[in-house]
Amino acid sequence: MSNTYGDWLRAQRETAGLTQQQLADMAIMTRSHISHIEGGRRVPSREDARRLDRALGTGDVLSSFLPRQDDVAVADYFEAARQLEQQAVMIREFALSFVPGILQTEKYARAVLSTAFPPVSEEECDRLVVTRLERAKILENPVQPVVWVLLDEAVLRRTVGGFDVMAEQITHLVRLVESGRVRLYVLPFGLGVHTLMQGMLTLMRFEDQPPVAYSEGIQVGKVHDSPAMVDRLLGAYDLALGDAIPLRESLTLLRTTAKEYGHRD
Repeated sequence: MSNTYGDWLRAQRETAGLTQQQLADMAIMTRSHISHIEGGRRVPSREDARRLDRALGTGDVLSSFLPRQDDVAVADYFEAARQLEQQAVMIREFALSFVPGILQTEKYARAVLSTAFPPVSEEECDRLVVTRLERAKILENPVQPVVWVLLDEAVLRRTVGGFDVMAEQITHLVRLVESGRVRLYVLPFGLGVHTLMQGMLTLMRFEDQPPVAYSEGIQVGKVHDSPAMVDRLLGAYDLALGDAIPLRESLTLLRTTAKEYGHRD
């Protein structure tokens, strides 16, 4: 992001005669988080910005003028989660219908995004695909974030974009698992109902701020930062994970499914 916001925050803090640690204590944040915002490496959440406003006595200036992400094409309800995703040191995904965004290939992403309603132009679809692929670049770091993925078997069985697209997408997942970059588990159809059947879920953990969760349904998404709610969602995820096919067997299922798609006309 542009660092105008971070520079302004630093100026207000110094005018108030506060160190980063003092401001962090007043705003119930960590010093490193303040440092990241001032250095332009983090975008504060709206709640962070409100706490900074209160601590500095700046009215609603910091919360009203959060940096816009005009070059990023995502649904409005996902923007806060997208920013958090880039900061997380651990991401746990559950997908009910589609491969999670950070794991999608270009052709799979295009097939998913082409189903939007109201329909989007080819140019807008291109922008959405580019943003999704940019998000996936967090996996280029070999260490962080740690990524665990829990897939309902429906994700593998529902054909998105055609057999070739599915073969390529699942092969991509196989490579990520084989490399050790991602741990992936499948919830089989035979399990029946499970604790995460109401929608998709992402759990994120950070170095310097409390964990959050993001849940999404049709045309709606919500970031949950209430400790009680995050704990409930983490518990539901853990229960579902306990019912999943183990890693090695899940990898075998991925390989078999990719071959099946590859052999279809």
